[in-house]
This record gives sequence, C-alpha cells and structure tokens, in this order.
Amino acid sequence: MSNRCTYSQRAVDYIITFRRLWHQHVLWTRLFIISVAHDLGDLDLTTKRLLRNPADFAEVLEPCYGAEAADKFKDLFTQHLEIGGDLVKAAKKGDMKTVMKKEKEWYKNADEIAEFLPSINPCWTFEEWQKMMYDHLRMTENEAVQRLHGKFAKDIAQYDEIEDEAMMMADVMSSGVIRQFGC
Repeated sequence: MSNRCTYSQRAVDYIITFRRLWHQHVLWTRLFIISVAHDLGDLDLTTKRLLRNPADFAEVLEPCYGAEAADKFKDLFTQHLEIGGDLVKAAKKGDMKTVMKKEKEWYKNADEIAEFLPSINPCWTFEEWQKMMYDHLRMTENEAVQRLHGKFAKDIAQYDEIEDEAMMMADVMSSGVIRQFGC
C-alpha cells in the first residue's frame, strides 16, 4: 500500500501557476526597489512589468471566481504595489511623514486583501492571509531599507526569506483553490 498522493494535472497547473505568479511578484518588486535605490534607467519599464502582475493573477482567478472577483483582487493588488512603490520612493527621499502615511495605507490594504480572499474561498481565512500579508510587508520594507542603506548582504538575505514566504503564499492560494473546486 502506497502513501503517495496523486494530483490531477489541473491541480499541478494551479500549483505551478501560483508559484510562478508569487515569485514574479516578489522578483519584480525587488527589481523595482533596486531601480529606485540606484536611480536606474529601467524604472519605468520595471514598474510597468511589476504592475502587470495583478492582471496576471486576475486572469488565473477569473475562471474560478468570475470577472468581478478577479477585478476586485486585481484592484486591491495594484493598490498594494502602488502604495509600496510610493513608500519606497518616499524612503529614498527621506520623507518620513509620507513613509508613515504610506505604511498605514499599506497595512490597511493588506487587511482589505486578507478580508477579500476568504470572501471568495471558504478554504482561506482572514487570520492566515493577514499574517502572511503583514509578514510580506514587513520583510519587503526591511529589504528596501537595507538596499537604501547599502547593506547589500542583509538585503539579499532578506530577499531569500521573501522568496520562501512567497512560495508559502502561493501554496496556500493553490491548495485553497484545489480544495474548493476539488481538482
């Protein structure tokens, strides 16, 4: 008797797709931070690519949850990126008043994402998504601070943790979809 699990091709596709999307999310966020920190000429192109990520998520979510829910996630996730981008830019300028304002907005947006996801999938919980989102924000902010202060070894170490956390978020997302739809 075997204890091995088998997954349908559809389930495997969700796992791979959500891992790819979350990896792209943190990778393009990192590249955005580096571009801002070092005034690189690729900032506009990097920003454009980063902002494609919410639409890519929405494309995967739409067949499961419909256009309205997919668009809502896209809007919330776009806000997540825009607020984070404003926060990094304000930190680079040393504008702590704006940093504090954007940080509050960022956590409010994280709560909105954490509230929204369980509203479309009963396999997800607010507490689980809030913790993951808060950890994600805390680590991303630390990554940016380390980069802006030229502490590159700490910046890279933080990114390694961010990648691990993104894979966990992807697995929570894919397992929730798989359980909800029985794939």
